[in-house]
Amino acid sequence: MYAEVVVNLPIEGSFHYHIPEQFAGRLQRGQLVEVSFGRRLAQGVIIGFHLRAPVETTKPISGVIDWKPVLTDQQIGLAYWLSDTYFAPLSDCVKLMMPPGISKRGDVLVTPLIDPAAIEPETDNQKRLLNLLIKRGPLRGRQIKRSMSRRRWDTAVRQLVERGVLKREPILDPPTVRPKQARFVDLAIHPSRVDEFIAEHLNPTYLAKNRQTAAERLAAIVRYLAEQRSARPVTDIYAAIADSSLVDLRVLAKLGGVGLRELEIWRDPLSDYDFIPEQRPPLTPDQAEAWAEIAARLEQPDAKRPVLLHGVTGSGKTELYLRAVEKVLARGQSAIVLVPEIALTSQTIRRFGKRFPGQMILIHSGLSLGERYDSWRRARQDDPHVVIGPRSALFAPLKDIGVIVMDECHDDSYKQSPPMVAPYYHAQQTALALAEQHAALAIMGSATPNVTTYWASDYPASSPQFTRMALRTRIMGHREAVEQRQAHLQLQPRQSMLVQDDAVLIDLPPVKIVDMRQELRAGNRSLFSRVLARDLTATLERGEQAILFLNRRGTSTYVFCRDCGHVMNCPTDEIPLTWHMRDERRPEDGYLMCHYCGYRAPHPSHCPNCRSENIRYFGAGTERIEREVRRQFPLAVPLRWDRDTTSDKHSHESYLEAFLQGEANVLVGTQMIAKGLDLPLVTLVGVMSADVGLHLPDYRSGERTFQLLTQVAGRAGRSVLGGRVIFQTYHPEHYAIQAAAEHDYAGFYEHEVRFRAETGYPPYSRLARLVFLGDTLKEVQAAALKLQNALETQLREQRLTSTSLIGPVPCFYGRQGEAYRWQVIIRGPEPERLLHHLPGIPNLSIDIDPVSLL
Repeated sequence: MYAEVVVNLPIEGSFHYHIPEQFAGRLQRGQLVEVSFGRRLAQGVIIGFHLRAPVETTKPISGVIDWKPVLTDQQIGLAYWLSDTYFAPLSDCVKLMMPPGISKRGDVLVTPLIDPAAIEPETDNQKRLLNLLIKRGPLRGRQIKRSMSRRRWDTAVRQLVERGVLKREPILDPPTVRPKQARFVDLAIHPSRVDEFIAEHLNPTYLAKNRQTAAERLAAIVRYLAEQRSARPVTDIYAAIADSSLVDLRVLAKLGGVGLRELEIWRDPLSDYDFIPEQRPPLTPDQAEAWAEIAARLEQPDAKRPVLLHGVTGSGKTELYLRAVEKVLARGQSAIVLVPEIALTSQTIRRFGKRFPGQMILIHSGLSLGERYDSWRRARQDDPHVVIGPRSALFAPLKDIGVIVMDECHDDSYKQSPPMVAPYYHAQQTALALAEQHAALAIMGSATPNVTTYWASDYPASSPQFTRMALRTRIMGHREAVEQRQAHLQLQPRQSMLVQDDAVLIDLPPVKIVDMRQELRAGNRSLFSRVLARDLTATLERGEQAILFLNRRGTSTYVFCRDCGHVMNCPTDEIPLTWHMRDERRPEDGYLMCHYCGYRAPHPSHCPNCRSENIRYFGAGTERIEREVRRQFPLAVPLRWDRDTTSDKHSHESYLEAFLQGEANVLVGTQMIAKGLDLPLVTLVGVMSADVGLHLPDYRSGERTFQLLTQVAGRAGRSVLGGRVIFQTYHPEHYAIQAAAEHDYAGFYEHEVRFRAETGYPPYSRLARLVFLGDTLKEVQAAALKLQNALETQLREQRLTSTSLIGPVPCFYGRQGEAYRWQVIIRGPEPERLLHHLPGIPNLSIDIDPVSLL
C-alpha cells in the first residue's frame, strides 16, 4: 500500500511513499506525517492511498506528526478543485487549509561524535565550526549559518562528517505554536472538611505573630475555593485574595489542602466581549417571503441552488443570515459567515454573539498566531460552530457545514489577487464549491451585487445559477427597539416612518450631486462645496455625526515640479508617490509613500529632474481632509479610519466603539467605512470626490464606482433622525454617479450590461489574466510576445473562434517592486482551454476570472 503525500515545500505535485509495517492500517487521509525528501526531512499531508505507485522505488513514511487528521476529506477535495480551477500547485492549495503555526521546515542537526576540543581542524572554517560546537553543543544548520554568515560552513560540516568526527542528521523544526497551558488550583479536601482543615493547620492561636497574617490569607484561599466548587486559574486567586501568591498555594499544597496542576486553555479572541442575548424580531413581508424560500432550501437533503439575497442597505439581510445559522446549528451542523474586511468582523461578532454566545469562532489574519491556532483547533472539534471571518474562514476544518453566508458578496476583497501568493481564488466561487461538497446552502447577500452575479440569477432562463430574492424596503428596526433607542439617545424624529407588522420602515436617504466645476466658477477652491460645508456645520451644531468619505489615503495624491512637470514616482513601481504630512507647521517632517509597495522617501527639497525648488502638492487624501475638518469646523472632533491608522490588532474595534460612544463626531475614511456599518447618529455622508477610480482603464471602473457610492450612501439615515448624502464630483452626468444618487441598481445594471454585451466582457465572456514579471523591460516584452504566439497557435488548432486575446501590453502599474510587468488577457467562454496545453513558464502568474486588469 502506498500513501500519496503533498509535502510542505515549494514544489508542485504530490509524491508516493510506501507504508511501513508499524503504520499499516493506522494511517488516514489528512494526517500530518514526516517524510524524507531528497537529503532532508519534510512535513507532508496524506491526500490518498493507492495499491500501486507510479515509480519503481519509493521511500517509507518516516513518522506521524498528528494521528488526528488535520484536513477533512472535503478539504482535500476542495484543494483539488482549487488547483484545477485556478491553475495553482496542489501544495499551495493544501497550505491554505493547514493549521497555523505548526508548519515545520527541514533542517540538519550537527552533533560531535567525540569532544570537539580534541578534533584537529584542517581549515579556518572547520576551526570556527568546532569552536562553536565547543561553546554551544549540538547545533542546527540555521544556527550555524547565522554564526558563520558568508562562510562555507556546510563544506566544513561535510569534511568533518567524512572524517567520522561529526554526525549530520536531517530533522524538522519544532512547531512555532502549541496549546497554551495555565496553572490551576482546586480544593484537595471535601468542602465539609474546610473548617476542620483550617483549625488543624491554620489556627492563628497556635502560630507566632509574624505568621498569623499569612495563616488568615491561606484560610481565605481555602474558603474561596470551597465556594467555587471547581478548579480556578491561579490568577483568579490572586485577584480575589489580597497579597496572595504562588508561595501561598504551594504551602497549602504541601499541607494537602489544595492541588496545583497545569491545564490546557483556549486562547479566545472573543473573551473580552460581553454578549447580551436578544429575541428574534418579527419579519417584514419581504423578509418573510425570502425566509420561507431559504428555510425550504435548508431542508433539502441534496445539493441546493445558491441564493442571491439582493436587498437595499438596511433591508434586514442579517436577520435572515441569523435565522439560517440558527436552523443549521439546531440540527448539529456548522455555519460559515464571511465578511469582506476585518473592519466588519467586530460588528458582525456583536450581532451574531447576541444569538449564539459561546458558539462562535473568529478567524482572520489580525489575530495572534496562538489565537488562530486555537480557533483552528476548536473548529476541528465535532461540536457545531459558527466560523466568522474574511475569505480565509472558508478553510476552517469543519466536518459538516449546513450554510455558508457571504455578506457584501460584491466586494473585491473576496478575491486573492497578485501580488499576493497563489492560488488566486475567488471566495464566492470557492464557497459555492464547498457548499456543493457539503450539500450546504450558500447565501450571497449584497445591495449592489456584481453584474456577473446578478446576470447569473437570470441566465440561463431555464435554470439560473442563483435564486434571486429581493428585499426592497429599508428597516430601521423592531418598533419597541426603535423606541428604546430613541428614548436612550433622546432623539426627535425628523423623517417619515411606516410601521408594518411591528417593523419600522424608512426611506433611503436623499442624495444631492454637487458639480465641483460650478464651485470653481463661483470662486470656491476649498475641498468642501458650499452645500457640504453648510450641512456639516448644521449637523455638528445639532450634536449629530457625519461621515466624510474619500478613497485615498495621505495628504496629497501626487507631488510634482511646477517648472518642468516632473512627477515624483516610486522608483520600483513607477506610480505616483503620495504625500503624508505629520505636522502642517513642519512640512519637511513629512514623507512620500508608495501605497503599492510601501516605499518611503523624505520630503523633496528640489526637483530631481531640473533641480528647481518649485515643488507643489496636488489632490487630497484622508490626512488632508482630517486637517481641513479641524481647521474649518470648530465643533468637529474628527476620527480618521484608514489603513494608516488601523495597523494595531484591535484598532478596528476600538475605532468603531469610539465613534458609537460619541467620542468623535466626524468619521473620515476610505472604503473600509463604506461597508456594512450601522451608525445610528450619522445623519450626513459627504463623498469628497465621487470620481476616484471612475476613469481607470478597467472595464469594471463604472461598476466599482456605483457600488462604493451606493454602499457609503447607505450609512446615512439609519435612525429616526433621517439623513442626507452629498456627492461632490467633476462628472455629475456619469451614469454610475446618477444611478447611485437615485439608489437605482436596476437602471445601473441595464446600462452596464449593454456596455458589457457590446464589448464582450463578462458576463458575456470569461477572462484569464496572464502577467509576466522580469528584471528588464526587454525580457518581459519578449516573453509576452512568445506567449501570445503560442496562444494564437492554440486558438487556430482548437478552432476557438469565440475566444480572443488582448495584448501583450504593459500593465497599468508597469512595475511591481523591481520587476517589470506585461500582460496578456484571454477573453472567451472557456479561457482555461488554452492554458491546459501551456508548458511551465517561469515568472508567469495566471489569474482566472480576475476582478481587476490594472
